[in-house]
Amino acid sequence: MFDLSTPKNTISILKRHGFTNRKAYGQNFLVDKHILDKILTAAEIEKTDHVLEIGPGIGTLTGHLAERAGTVVAVEIDKRLIPILHETLAGHDNVSIIQADILKIPVTEQIFNAGPPESSDSPFRGSRIETLRDDEESSPIKVVANLPYYITSPIIMALLEGDVRFGSITLMLQKEVAQRMLAGPGTKDYGAFSLAVQYHAAVEIIATVPPSCFIPKPAVESAIVRLRPHPAPPVDVADEAFFFGLIRAAFGQRRKTLANALMGAKDLGLKRENIIRALHTMELAESIRGEALTLAQFATLSWLLSA
Repeated sequence: MFDLSTPKNTISILKRHGFTNRKAYGQNFLVDKHILDKILTAAEIEKTDHVLEIGPGIGTLTGHLAERAGTVVAVEIDKRLIPILHETLAGHDNVSIIQADILKIPVTEQIFNAGPPESSDSPFRGSRIETLRDDEESSPIKVVANLPYYITSPIIMALLEGDVRFGSITLMLQKEVAQRMLAGPGTKDYGAFSLAVQYHAAVEIIATVPPSCFIPKPAVESAIVRLRPHPAPPVDVADEAFFFGLIRAAFGQRRKTLANALMGAKDLGLKRENIIRALHTMELAESIRGEALTLAQFATLSWLLSA
């Protein structure tokens, strides 16, 4: 297997294929074995697992995943990287590569059955999983991804809100985004994104990663984060769409009080007297701002305002 966890080997293969980074794709290749090991440890991959890797790049992590997992499907947006992946992953017959934008393809269990099209010259072949069911008998599907900073949040929410209940989601992403995912009430990082992620999954920051661990070096620090999707949401809400509508409105204009922010959300159609009554019922001040409410309090508010 190619050892791509060093700057020398990474630079060598990129030069051999005449590859140049595209800023539009946020391409930063990991070149630190210690950090690579941390990702693999956090992902807890076993032979019975099926892995969806988003953004395999040149295959630095992919080969290691293939050695541990039953099946790996790697989705890479940049078609220029496909020949490199053919080279670095040769011999791993449990890997399939899909050249696509992860946000433009349906992520379902059947992604592990599809394989490359008949016209593809891909050397990847191997057994396909006949069925993947979302129950106790099916093998877990785990996500591992090195997410480009410019589109991190949409990918995370697509994974959490999609039809597949993943066993875990292990991500390399911008440290600032990791902090927002884990943030609590009253902090500067706390917002609608924090609540949406925490509604769907338990969040854990495994490690921080300095820019020196990548080629080229990003301008910011990164972090390894593990998400464990909840079997069921941690709070009971009246209606998810209404619940998240409240949250978006509450954080849409952070300087406003919660009551004024909700009043300004025309799509919610809420009356001020009903909002104030709900706050009094919850023993909250009329001057409170949305950033002070917990996930559970937003759930309670959704019940009171939908009644």
